[in-house]
Amino acid sequence: MNATSFSTDDIRRKVDALGPWFHNLDLHGVPTAPAHFLGDYPSVKWRRFAEVVPQSLKGKTVLDIGCNAGFYAMEMKRRGADRVLGLDSRDEYLAQARFAAEVNGLDVEFRNLSVYDVGKLGEKFDLVIFMGVLYHLRHPLLALDLIHEHVAGDMMLFQSMQRGSDRAPKLDDNYDFWTTDQFDRDDYPKLHFIEHRYADDPTNWWIPNRGCVEAMLRSAGFVVTAHPEQEVYLCRRGKRPQADGAVYPARRAGHD
Repeated sequence: MNATSFSTDDIRRKVDALGPWFHNLDLHGVPTAPAHFLGDYPSVKWRRFAEVVPQSLKGKTVLDIGCNAGFYAMEMKRRGADRVLGLDSRDEYLAQARFAAEVNGLDVEFRNLSVYDVGKLGEKFDLVIFMGVLYHLRHPLLALDLIHEHVAGDMMLFQSMQRGSDRAPKLDDNYDFWTTDQFDRDDYPKLHFIEHRYADDPTNWWIPNRGCVEAMLRSAGFVVTAHPEQEVYLCRRGKRPQADGAVYPARRAGHD
């Protein structure tokens, strides 16, 4: 089928068969998650920061890590990206994404691949999208390190749920062993660990405050260039501030 060969009934039946959906997509008038607890999500969020992403991505490549049903991957293709690859580790989301892209007539590739395995791709992308994933990971800083090491060629669009202080702290570069007051500050970088569940989701492992988000991005080698929305950052790939001796899966030589 091409983009014009789906009837409304065809789409509705397939949407029901592929559900439940987390992304509320408008597929030729058929909403995929009209009762979403966050409203028209993620479109309602996208409108708050869409202007920081270049209007034209012609000649650019895009990698969407944790693409879910493909909302952001398809938006990047609509902005003219030459190639868009969406990754997710859940086949049910990839099935939704492939169907949505087909209905919309958009050439987007989708693959089942974990963020921990991005080194297997063997290529860098002009824009990496890493939104709504960090807090679902057992090893979040490793994921950022791997993205920087293997797939981030220039820009990264990042988002994480945040809890706790929304202030960006001013901290010294070093403290002696007996200085501990900074740890009691509510704006000190904190990554809150969820042992069981949060919002009924057993994959919500870590939730950072703002100071922690920004510190983790810097530590992984990313430079924040825009902060258009409370949870969203546009970053550029910079140099890692220090060599920490970490072991990287599928590490490739010749990259800083």
